[in-house]
Amino acid sequence: MPNTDRDDVLKVVGLQKSFGPNRIIKDISLTVKRGEAAFVIGPSGGGKSTFLRCLNFLEMPSGGSIDFFGDWLCREASSGLEIRSERDLRKARARMPMVFQQFNLFDHRTVLENVIEGPMVVLGEARKDAIENAESILRRVGLAERRHAYPAQLSGGQKQRVGIARALAMRPDAILFDEPTSALDPELVADVLNTIRSLIQDGMTMLIVTHEIAFARNLAHTVYFVDEGCVGEFGPPEQVIKSPNTPRVKAFIDAVLQH
Repeated sequence: MPNTDRDDVLKVVGLQKSFGPNRIIKDISLTVKRGEAAFVIGPSGGGKSTFLRCLNFLEMPSGGSIDFFGDWLCREASSGLEIRSERDLRKARARMPMVFQQFNLFDHRTVLENVIEGPMVVLGEARKDAIENAESILRRVGLAERRHAYPAQLSGGQKQRVGIARALAMRPDAILFDEPTSALDPELVADVLNTIRSLIQDGMTMLIVTHEIAFARNLAHTVYFVDEGCVGEFGPPEQVIKSPNTPRVKAFIDAVLQH
């Protein structure tokens, strides 16, 4: 069983991912501690989303190691990369769900049905308990009155808040966010960021890939700049965003904040 007393929730060392001859992730290492909000920033096409998908094995890594609460999920072995069984990976995904760019909701199910699906199917919760928990979470994200609506009846921002509610319903140890505002119209971004802000303030452990640099500057504990499949710089936002050490990071930050 995972040792949940450890401070390190997620530890990644030398992660690599190739698609055929193309090395998308060359060498990424990071550690996310309990209660930490770690943000990953960088240019489009730099490997950020692929990296995140490797962490819960929606994409299988090509090399490196991933530990979750001190238990390895993949590691280098003499015979090559060793990856845990699909059963073990499903357990890890349940404890570390992902909020996707494109929402990934079930269009034929209501908001409430989308949120209770995981707890009932994956965690084995009774329907009554799953509904009670889901309704509490939907109140928290401001969607209690929309619980019987279908995704097609929701705005993009509401859909994304359903995605966040769905992740919270799994009673997670950590949440992965893959550019949660990138598919939203600008006027809908604030509600989603406010929901994420409240989770950070409550001490939820999370790893967030984002283009929202000002949001990261204000709320991140640690910021990782990823470009060309590598970590170019990392540290507190006061360093990486406000006073970066490398010309590449400075040029990126300046370009983003000027828009």
